[in-house]
Amino acid sequence: MHNRKIEKLYQENYSIVYKYLCCITQNSDLAEELTQETFYKMIQSIDSFKGNCKLSSWLCEIGKNLWYDELRKKKRKSNLLKTFESNPTNDMEETLIQKEKISKAYQSIQKLDKQTRRVMYLRLNSELTFKEIGHILGKTENWARVTYYRGKKKVKESDDYEN
Repeated sequence: MHNRKIEKLYQENYSIVYKYLCCITQNSDLAEELTQETFYKMIQSIDSFKGNCKLSSWLCEIGKNLWYDELRKKKRKSNLLKTFESNPTNDMEETLIQKEKISKAYQSIQKLDKQTRRVMYLRLNSELTFKEIGHILGKTENWARVTYYRGKKKVKESDDYEN
């Protein structure tokens, strides 16, 4: 592949891939590293891109797979252990109650259809706009906005969610 074409693809898609990886990793340094690796993988396997989806969607899928590989390589501490280590004050009970509420909300989100889940995660775990979410998923900005608000309503109405 020609260097100028690679540079153009990189410039057009870098921000979307990076923001998506920030969203799923919750770590900007790791997201940067995975973004670079994603584009390296793109160069290696561009011939396998069939064009069935937008290039940015394909790149985000590569990035997600690289993240899953990273998770398999390293054992992560449980969030509960991190909580106890980082918050030894009397606010521990409140912190645990808040984490339980968040956990229940995410359990409700898991019950949504795949597309709605993806929109919810991209919106809740990153600073992606509805336009960027629509672009990543190959849909319109309005579709992303409507899907998010419908998902949010379903979560609030679910039995798992507590106010």
